[in-house]
Amino acid sequence: MALRIHSFFHQQSATLCYLVSCESTKQCLLIDAPADFDMPSGELSFITANEIISYIKTEQLTLQWLLETHAHADHITAASYIKQQLHDTHPCKLGTGEGITQVQQHFSQLYNLDMPCNGEPFDALFADKAQFQLGDYTVDVIATPGHTPDSVCFHIDGNVFVGDTFFMPDSGTARCDFPGGSAGELYDSLQRILAFPDDTVLWMCHDYQPDGRPLANKTTVKEQREQNIHLKGDKQSFITTREGRDATLAVPKLLHSSIQLNIRAGQYPSKTDTQQHYLAIPLTVLL
Repeated sequence: MALRIHSFFHQQSATLCYLVSCESTKQCLLIDAPADFDMPSGELSFITANEIISYIKTEQLTLQWLLETHAHADHITAASYIKQQLHDTHPCKLGTGEGITQVQQHFSQLYNLDMPCNGEPFDALFADKAQFQLGDYTVDVIATPGHTPDSVCFHIDGNVFVGDTFFMPDSGTARCDFPGGSAGELYDSLQRILAFPDDTVLWMCHDYQPDGRPLANKTTVKEQREQNIHLKGDKQSFITTREGRDATLAVPKLLHSSIQLNIRAGQYPSKTDTQQHYLAIPLTVLL
């Protein structure tokens, strides 16, 4: 029995996507798959997603799950596209944290979207400590709110896919200034991850390569505990550091585009009478 982890790096958004497979059963799951989006032209494409699909077919894997660690604000998910492309041979399920309903409620109002806020179209909404099987392995779900209310991590056989909680130690942790975010909650969530054994491998969702260093996508609990630049003090120190840092950060460039699609697992808005899909941008007028 062996667990295999293959990563794909999406340069446009500095996103790392993971295909995790059980070698004995050939069953696999995919975490945080990105689509390609050009904001100025409005062109949505699936170059990275098609590479992943090709890899799954070449390796003769059976995709069981398409998982999202949360509704991302920096890239558009390719989950629904991949599900549709593989539907005939891989009837996989979409899964995310149960907090997605709270995120749907907030952003459907912000963007004036006519949509259900019950978690659709996700097939599974995971509560904290939920479990499911991937071949011979058990996948444990860890609710990690703070960055967003719906954030979850996935633990599989000594590996934790941390979403936007930790970054590499030299980059610290994720921002907490999105709706429903909380630096205090993120600190508590980080402590849950740090409670795992020292040699537990933490797989990053993003790496922004500070100071031009080579790409890095994994670290350990021990390294995060000893080296993370945002975890040098107590909880209040972290909150002060995190909130101070967040106050200086710009709005993600793809925020409005990403959120409107990602709260629907990447499904498009309904076409208008002109047979065109549209996204909305709330206008803030400064006088």
